[in-house]
Amino acid sequence: MEWLNANIAYWHWLIFGLCLALAEIMLVSFVALWFGLSAIIVGLLLWVIPFSFTLQLLIWIVLSIFIVFAWFRWVSPHLKNKTFSGMARESMIGQIGSVIEYNSVHQGRGTLRFPAPILGNDEWQFICTDMVALGDRVIVREFSGNTLIVSAK
Repeated sequence: MEWLNANIAYWHWLIFGLCLALAEIMLVSFVALWFGLSAIIVGLLLWVIPFSFTLQLLIWIVLSIFIVFAWFRWVSPHLKNKTFSGMARESMIGQIGSVIEYNSVHQGRGTLRFPAPILGNDEWQFICTDMVALGDRVIVREFSGNTLIVSAK
């Protein structure tokens, strides 16, 4: 232990931290990056305040656990992809639109409008088995080709 106290310098921690951060390129998760960040913090602390190798290891372990926990607990859930890019079906089902054109004689077909464009268009053709009137709100249940299958809301 005496050898470690005498020979481990701040730049060892900085190099170790950078190696862990660079190893993150090869890995899928962010875990190695946070271990590397912890090592860099220990290196910077050791640069300012010299302390024993045992305390260095303890600080690195505690910091690593805290940063990994904070990442998965508070940061990662906010970074989820909330867009429906590439998922047309998922972005349409459950949307509510207003009927702007309806022809009950022609197999319940019509046109509806969404308050905001969905998948680049705010007006869509629909098929509805329920009786609806102009201005009624309908909810998208499924697709049939490029036509929406809706039901009355």
